[in-house]
Amino acid sequence: MKAGRPKLSAEERQSEILPIRVRASERETFQQCADLAGVSLSSWMRERLRFAAIRELESAGRKIPFLKDI
Repeated sequence: MKAGRPKLSAEERQSEILPIRVRASERETFQQCADLAGVSLSSWMRERLRFAAIRELESAGRKIPFLKDI
């Protein structure tokens, strides 16, 4: 029996890279926020972008592709 986390399906895996350009002061600010939250910078940014996308698409009455249908 193998210990550890089960493998994610291809759809669940985070396989896309989204490069963005930021100023050094912005990156440091984001990193400080991630540190306070106790998560990686990538996780912190992804979470904040997801919240912003949900808010904007809901206010426009549009479907949110990454949310599973309830």
